[in-house]
Formats: sequence, C-alpha cells, structure tokens
Amino acid sequence: KDARAAQVTPKNLSVDQVKSIAADIEFSSGDADSQTSALDKLVESGDFSLWKSAVRRAGSDMSMLIPFPVSLGNLESRTDGKVTGESLGVGGEGDVKFEDFQDLTVAVVLGSTLLGILALAVLPPNVGATFTYFFALIPIGFIGIGSTSPGIIAAAIQGARSTKEDDETRRERICRHEAGHFLCGYMCGLPVKEYSISPDTGVACVEFQTSSTSAAGRELTDDEIAALSVVAMSGSVAEIMEYGKAKGGENDLLELQNCFMKSKEFIGAAKQQDLTRWGALTSYGLIKANLKKYESLVSAFKENK
Repeated sequence: KDARAAQVTPKNLSVDQVKSIAADIEFSSGDADSQTSALDKLVESGDFSLWKSAVRRAGSDMSMLIPFPVSLGNLESRTDGKVTGESLGVGGEGDVKFEDFQDLTVAVVLGSTLLGILALAVLPPNVGATFTYFFALIPIGFIGIGSTSPGIIAAAIQGARSTKEDDETRRERICRHEAGHFLCGYMCGLPVKEYSISPDTGVACVEFQTSSTSAAGRELTDDEIAALSVVAMSGSVAEIMEYGKAKGGENDLLELQNCFMKSKEFIGAAKQQDLTRWGALTSYGLIKANLKKYESLVSAFKENK
C-alpha cells in the first residue's frame, strides 16, 4: 500500500483545494484509525504527499526512520554546529554547580560585611548598629536556606543567568516550537489527538497520538518509538534553528521518557540518550529540508489558524 503511494505523482493543489479535500477528515475527535486511513488514501491518490513522507520507503513496508547511535559530537557536526547538548539543555552545561553556590556564598558574606561597615560609618550610632545587626543576619539566613532548600537558590542563580524575552519574541518562539512538532509529526505519520489554543500562551498547541491506531494501553513498537523520538525533539530543534538555544523542551523530554517506558522492548539509559540525540538530528534534517513549508506553518500558528 505504501509502496504504491510512493509511486504516485503528487498533484500541485492550491491551499483552497487542500482545505476542501481535508474538510471531510475528522481531526477534532482524536480518532487515530480514521485519520490515518483517510490521509493514507489521499497520499495514494496523489492529492497529499507530505503525510508519512519521513517513513515511506518505495517498494517496502519498512520505515525509513531507523535509529542509530549519535554522540553529542556527531550531533553538533551534522547540524552545522547548531544543535548541541548546551543548546538543547541536556548537556549539563547550564546546571548549577557546587562552585556556583560557593561563589554566591562568598559574595553574600562579603557584601553583608561591607554594608555593615558602611552603615556604622555613615548612619547615626543607634541606627547604624541596627542595620549592622540586620546585615549580619543575611549570611546566616542565606546558609540556612541553602542547607534546607538549595533548589530555591539554584533557581535564583539560573534565573539571573537567563535572558528575558519580550512578549512578541516569546510568542514567536512558542509558534516555532509548535510548528516544528506539527511538521515532523505529520511527516512521521502520527495522527492529531488535539489541536487547541493554550490558555496560558494564547498560541495553538498540537498533541499527537502515540501511534497510528486507537488501541489504548498497548506497548509501543520500535517504529513508533523512533517516530515519537523525532517529534518530541522537533520543537526544541526548531527553536535552536532560529534562536540558537531551546527554552521550551522540558515537557517534551518528559513525554518522551514516558513513551520509552511503554516500549515493547526495554530501553536502557544509554539507548534512551542515543534515541534522544538521533531524534534531534533527524528532526533537524526534516525541518531544514522542508524549510518553506515550515515557515508557512509558523505563520499559520502566529494567526492561530
């Protein structure tokens, strides 16, 4: 079936023609079987060509998405130096280290000491002494927080490092992230589960089914895990291609981790890392090869279409 579809010459349809043809497909119900069947038929007729284009192989039912080990070095070199552990946020370079806590502690102690001395030198005696006692308590409070809730200080350090974005830039980043998911999910043949406007961001978000069937609770095949790895990483990769670093991929990585746990075959830590890096590399290639279509999707997401 897929082999026949791959041999059909795609038709050059207008946007209105595509909308008219796709109008009968039920995307809102989240029915994976009906979506997959309808889109497969449109590929066979030549009306659509991008659906499942990342997995279709002429003359064979075997998927073209075949994972292979990818190191961080290989990932960087094969993505023009753009996709790295640091830019993805998975390399550990942005983590708060012990030395960061140490440096901040020294800075707090020295700063409080200088402020105490300044208070005694400039303010009236009674007032200066009061402020000096107050400044002396700051290092004690800081060390107390660091001992009981170090995450609070770590978050403050990371927040100080991060750069603030205006609302327009943040919205475009989200649009590019979601457009990356949409393009790669469609090309990998994953049916849409939900497409709605997020109340938090005001931007349309897409959620895909984990497979092309509606069977609930079943384990995922190797081909499905491969496709989900690509789609999960595509949002972060799309951000990197425009901004140099991803900021919105944490939930995607958590979802991918959940998918790994549903795999038929056990996926160890090393293989999970390989799949994650391979997914990033593959999604980079898909977006780059379809850049014009991707930019059209970005524009559609900006307009909440």
